[in-house]
Amino acid sequence: MAKAPTTVSLIRRSIVAAALLGAATTPMPAAAQRIDRHALVSRHDPRFTTLDPHAPVMLGNGELGFTADITGLQTFADRYSSMAPLLTMSQRVWHSFPNPRGYTEKDGLQMVAVPGRGAQPYAYMKSWADGDANPAFGWLRANPHRISLARLSLVSGGSAVRFADIAATDQRLDMWTGTLTSRFTYRGVAVTVVTRVISGRDAVAVEITSPLVARGELGLAVGYPGVAPAINPDPSSWTPRAGEATRIVSRAPGAWRIERTLDATRYWSTIAANGTVSTATDGRFLVQGDKAQSLRAIVTFDQTADAPAAPAFDTVAAAVAAQWRSFWSDGAAVDFTGSTDPRAPELERRVVLSQYLSAINGAGSLPPQEEGLFSNSWFGKFHLEMHPWHQAWQALWGHPALLERSLAWYIRTLPAARAEAARHRVTGAWWPKMVGPEGRNSPSLISPFLMWQQPHPILLAELTWRARRDPAVLERYGEIVEQTATLLASWPLDRNGRLDLGPPIIPAQENYDPLTTRNPTFEVEYFRWAIGVAQDWRERRGLARRADWDRAIARIAPPAMRDGVYLPAESVPDFWKTAASDLCRGHADAPSCANRDHPSFLMAYGFIPGARIDPAAMRRTFEAMERNWDVRQTWGWDFPMIAMTAARLGERDKAVDWLFADRKNNQWGPTGMTPRVHVEAHAAELVPKSAGAGGAALAANPDGPGYARAAETYFPSNGALLFAVGMMAGGWDGSTGSAPGFPAKGWRVRSEGLAPTP
Repeated sequence: MAKAPTTVSLIRRSIVAAALLGAATTPMPAAAQRIDRHALVSRHDPRFTTLDPHAPVMLGNGELGFTADITGLQTFADRYSSMAPLLTMSQRVWHSFPNPRGYTEKDGLQMVAVPGRGAQPYAYMKSWADGDANPAFGWLRANPHRISLARLSLVSGGSAVRFADIAATDQRLDMWTGTLTSRFTYRGVAVTVVTRVISGRDAVAVEITSPLVARGELGLAVGYPGVAPAINPDPSSWTPRAGEATRIVSRAPGAWRIERTLDATRYWSTIAANGTVSTATDGRFLVQGDKAQSLRAIVTFDQTADAPAAPAFDTVAAAVAAQWRSFWSDGAAVDFTGSTDPRAPELERRVVLSQYLSAINGAGSLPPQEEGLFSNSWFGKFHLEMHPWHQAWQALWGHPALLERSLAWYIRTLPAARAEAARHRVTGAWWPKMVGPEGRNSPSLISPFLMWQQPHPILLAELTWRARRDPAVLERYGEIVEQTATLLASWPLDRNGRLDLGPPIIPAQENYDPLTTRNPTFEVEYFRWAIGVAQDWRERRGLARRADWDRAIARIAPPAMRDGVYLPAESVPDFWKTAASDLCRGHADAPSCANRDHPSFLMAYGFIPGARIDPAAMRRTFEAMERNWDVRQTWGWDFPMIAMTAARLGERDKAVDWLFADRKNNQWGPTGMTPRVHVEAHAAELVPKSAGAGGAALAANPDGPGYARAAETYFPSNGALLFAVGMMAGGWDGSTGSAPGFPAKGWRVRSEGLAPTP
């Protein structure tokens, strides 16, 4: 078999394609041409002629994700990276292990001395060892968690298909129609598998076509896994334990109804096929064809026993294609055809693939998890500080309805958020950081002290308003905006007339002591900006401005600066002096070096407009970051974030250069996924060595000595890229000209439907 395409070979292919496209295109004014959406999407369809262990293909509809191997199913899970499990995960099905000791949120709280406010309860662990030693911390952190609902695989005569018997593989994902077509031979006989995730239903449709099907020598197996205690990154267990049960509810020709019980979690599954269903000795269900060459099967996953029957198979293809055609046609688009910069086709590929992946993993009824529906990290819980990086682009790119699916979670969780604020003796809504659908914060070293997620509901609601300009948006999210702004104005501590953020606080750049950190540059600007937007919302709703909010806007501490350069936080006045020292510059491995992780101070004039930011001083800060930062330890969303700041500063070439930064966490694989890679010297600060206490377990990886790969995908990279490219192509409030974030030389940027960024 041919080797799977590498990122480098994909870039080279894109360069050749660009040359051909550019040569065949007569230059015309960008505004005079409509983008051929089908051509734009289809030229980036992933295609495989061999199994890539780091890049299985995803199908999904926003609520259900299905990860497929080279057969189009989940036949060869053992051939993939341990961090690329082949899962079927839903936004709606969560599981908790039994809680015989009755742990509650209170058992995960510790009192922390807050200057000026006395002791307050935080879900705080001082070290990862706390989670291992304290059963309450461990249980509260691990539960609830996401699980895999099923594994669908090829079988031959009821036995496993051998990988050695598979040859001539040719797999293509048609993103325009949401269809995965996998062709290969099994023991020399041609096989075609077509796989889809059904629109508006947690269900997978599979069609297997081969003479082997007609002869009864090839069929489908459906297995329902249990839950592994480690949970991360693969929650599946195939060893039965107490509390797990499978019950056949009903049997009809070609349609079996199954109830699955996992402790207190229950879901129902229907296997509907144009053949026979039977049980195997290993507990799986076998589906065989009925003399026809094509076996058609639909497997559904439902939260109620009386869910509708599976749809007719003949209607599936058209419905799925219509959903995806609408997604690609109705939203915005960016086309770089005719650009002479050789990187343009690769950026276009990343943009298209990121839209596809985000529609699957970042457009559901809950805020997205960092590994989406692909695998579990942090027990499958979502991190609210990442919410805009996953989904802000959707409002800017003409898909506000996708964003609004998860905004409903804030409405449902508002009572818990108000209770959390009251526990800290402030008013408004205090939003958690690492959280499941129930809205409870998870014990952590860092989570309870992060505060940059607090303004996010205002940002996301504002982007939705800007996309729709509909008074119903103001009515729907008005209370969320109101309560969030109330927290932003009431939480900062009044010190001699100035409102200070922290301590305790950990900035978006997470390597600071929460008990000594004060006034991070990005956070002071973000709090202030969000309160101002909330005042705008009151005026749009016909309400008077709140005087206490105006006082907060006037009194929030200014962004700290020293020697003409912004500091990450007011409490680290010597930051840049230390960062520029021989000990720290470019390699922040020493404990005293903090010039690593996210350079989040740049977000004060990029992610948001930062009304108090001096562009000249931010330019000097940007240059200091470029000279001194340990970029080995940046994450996938950092590169687009830095590009956004460069764009606002007018540094267009740098904006593009940062999108293409050649770093471990900015590798873009054949399906558009980027890995999460840590420098080994600091990996233990981010996740524990075992999966049981925190995030995904660290593992051997293809990234070379000194690095530890923690995940095969990190979806904030994709959403952040779309946010940045949308801003660079569509502009921002106050920008002028077409595509103001892209260089005039070498780039031909055509866009449709983009809304300007604030």
